Formats: sequence, structure tokens, C-alpha cells
Amino acid sequence: MSTILAIDTSTEACSVALSYQNEITYDFIISARDHTKQILPMVDKLLKQSDCSLSKIDAIAFGQGPGSFTGVRIGIGVAQGLALGIGKPMIGVSTLMTLVQGVYRTEQATDIIAAIDARMNEVYLGQYRYINNQWQTIIPECVIAPEQVIEKVQNINENSYSAGTGWQTYPNMLNNIKRSNILLPHAQDLIVIADQKWKRKDIINVEEVEPTYLRNEVTWKKLPGRQ
Repeated sequence: MSTILAIDTSTEACSVALSYQNEITYDFIISARDHTKQILPMVDKLLKQSDCSLSKIDAIAFGQGPGSFTGVRIGIGVAQGLALGIGKPMIGVSTLMTLVQGVYRTEQATDIIAAIDARMNEVYLGQYRYINNQWQTIIPECVIAPEQVIEKVQNINENSYSAGTGWQTYPNMLNNIKRSNILLPHAQDLIVIADQKWKRKDIINVEEVEPTYLRNEVTWKKLPGRQ
């Protein structure tokens, strides 16, 4: 397994994970408004616990969104700063797919619909199926009204599971779906997907990083020198 540091602050959860010497360690807290204060001390603590230095890191993985606009920006900004400092590439991972991996970890579910409360009476939605040892996208991530979810999803069965806060906020979006306990993304799940991407050489240069917002009215400040 590659040596990857993962950071996610895309929701009210603040989490970090490290894959080092074939072991994944992690830290996770709920910190709705203190991500900026919490995330770097969490990274430092994890590195020290694992006796690993930033210089040994192969890549920095980050929660790409969708999620809280401020949270996504904080996570990407911190990840960019760390990657730039050590001259290493980055790996972006969808927040929805991170949730899905969490349900796979806890329930071994292979058909999962992830929904995050997007406020404004909308949810961020994605449907994924685990086929041939990898996740296939059934519904690409989108922002949608809760009442439209039933028309959007495909082939729900008795083994379909939910993931994310959208189901907590709008419990009646679908009735014939099993509810998981995975409401927030966790960096220990993000890092599993990041490792798969690393093996496929699906990496991003620091200056090419883009967040996923799904709402067009939100803008992203790019690094200096970018158009």
C-alpha cells in the first residue's frame, strides 16, 4: 500500500487518515465550525503516532466535495499547502463515494445511494454499485430536490443501502432502502479509494485541483498564476 495522507473537511466532520507501512491510522471528530483550527494539529498528531514524516508521503488525498462550500475550500486549501510544501501530487476523492466506501466497510453493501443535505431544500445525490472489485457510478453526482430522488434512482432492491445526512433530513425520499449508520464521510474510507486511484496513476498536480460544488453560483479562488 502506498503512503498517503488523507484530509476531509467537506462536512461537519473533520477527519484525517494515513496509510503507512501497510497500515491505516486515522482520527475523526465532529467540529462544525473549527475545521481550520483542528485539521493541522490532527495531521501532526497522526504523523507522530505513526512515526512518519511528511517527506515520506507519496501523495495527499482530499475530499473534493460536494459538501459544505466552506468545508470543501478549507480541506483543499490545507491539502494543497501540504502537497506544495513536499512537492507531491494530490488525489481528489468524491465526498459521496467516500460515504459509499464507509457503508461497504460496515455493511459489505454493494448497492448504495449517497445523499448529503445540501440545504435550500436540496440534496447532493449519487448512486454507486460495486462490480468487479470497483465502484461503478449508476447516477453521477448531482444536486436535486428530495421529492425527485424517487424518479432518479435505478433498480432499488432489498440489498440497497443509504449513506449520508440527506436521509436523516429527508427520511421519506425512498421507503424501500436499508438505512446505514454512515452519515458523514471518514478519511479512513477516503484513503482506500485514494490508494486505488494512486495505483491507476489517477493523480492531480497541485495547481490543477478543482473542488466539486455542483451549484454554479459558487466560485473557487484558484492558486496564483491560474486563469
